[in-house]
Amino acid sequence: MDDRDRHIISFGDDNGTDDFNIADYDNDDYDIDVNVTQEVEPEVHPYAEEAGPEEPSEPDYTPPEQTYTEPLHVRPVNERRYVTKGALVLCMILTMIVSSMLGAFLGANLSRSSDNSQSQSLDSKDLSQLSLSDATDGDLTIAEIVKKNENAVVEILVSGTARDFFGQMQVTEGAGSGVIINDKGYIVTNYHVIQGANKVQVTLHNGETYPATIVGGSNENDIAVIKINATGLTVAEIGDSSTINVGDTAVAIGNPLGQLGGTATTGIISALDRRLTIDGRTLNLIQTDAAINGGNSGGGLFNSKGELIGIVDAKSSGVGIEGLAFAIPINSVADIINDLVENGKVSAKPAIGIMIQEVSKENAEYYNLESEGVYVARVTGENAQNAGFQQGDRIVSFNGNEIKSSSDLISRVRECKAGDTATVVISRSGQQIEIKTVLEESTATE
Repeated sequence: MDDRDRHIISFGDDNGTDDFNIADYDNDDYDIDVNVTQEVEPEVHPYAEEAGPEEPSEPDYTPPEQTYTEPLHVRPVNERRYVTKGALVLCMILTMIVSSMLGAFLGANLSRSSDNSQSQSLDSKDLSQLSLSDATDGDLTIAEIVKKNENAVVEILVSGTARDFFGQMQVTEGAGSGVIINDKGYIVTNYHVIQGANKVQVTLHNGETYPATIVGGSNENDIAVIKINATGLTVAEIGDSSTINVGDTAVAIGNPLGQLGGTATTGIISALDRRLTIDGRTLNLIQTDAAINGGNSGGGLFNSKGELIGIVDAKSSGVGIEGLAFAIPINSVADIINDLVENGKVSAKPAIGIMIQEVSKENAEYYNLESEGVYVARVTGENAQNAGFQQGDRIVSFNGNEIKSSSDLISRVRECKAGDTATVVISRSGQQIEIKTVLEESTATE
């Protein structure tokens, strides 16, 4: 301890003459804690006489003993609580050295990691060329969806003959759109686009024109397939329409007005499973608010990944009606399209082998039936008879799907093939019975 570290503390004894000097002690053997720096004056008794020139006599009053909040005390060095300045300085120096070395090590590693990451990123693709799909789990921008599919959507021009009001034959023309579904030139479109056509012409997005032949179609499902002899075609990627949700992105590409081929419009999926009757056809459709006009029929409806999820079918028109357009879900017609491509015709339609009657709530009450619903009017098929169907049975469900209307049952049966085994739950006299039956080939309208 040098002179700057020493503190001299003096206090008086009863006579005020003795001094205690801490500097007189060896500082290597003791530590001194001092918390009292204020000198305490002794109290004077109120009855003491004022001091005169002569030494005053001692009063009868004894002053109270002087007290301190923290008395001075000495303890051995082996019980020290404080670090010396030398040790503190040494610790600080070591801390700075270690911190400097650790900072240099981490900085070098982070720099190398950043350089490697940047190098790998720039080697694979320039940052300025990254698309939105790289950050959105496969979703594409609208521009990317259009670029991916614009060459897969074609313009269709048809012509035919029909008799006019006066019975005279005249040439008719129509236009629509189509989607290329394989590289052999097969194109899917709506049945109503090519219905009654004698001549079909296809124009690709690049302007090339080809004559097309009609492979076949299904009027009931409004789906048809045509074919052109061309190579190197861009084929649409088929999606899964069962995975779409209301609010998802929807992009329509087609030929509105029959002369604006390659037009892309965008919106969202507005609703699912819209059951509509159009030109005598009852269809289960996707609703979208993407702009659709005459000539878009047969074009493609694409999801956020650029996959084909629907075939544009129609729009609602009328004064004040906007943003109501519909498309056929691709899943519901995939088997029909495959049949047409592979066999040139639609395979035999499945049928339960019964005739049905839809009964309203009012009629159910009038005829004293258990409830409204779909009833078996007559059993026509051998398989249905063997399975145990009876007249008057109410159809509760088909393959686990609740049946509320005749269109519900028809659409569920269409999802199957002739020869499939179906599970049908019926209600008979208030008791539910499960029936398993093999679907037959359709010979009549159910």
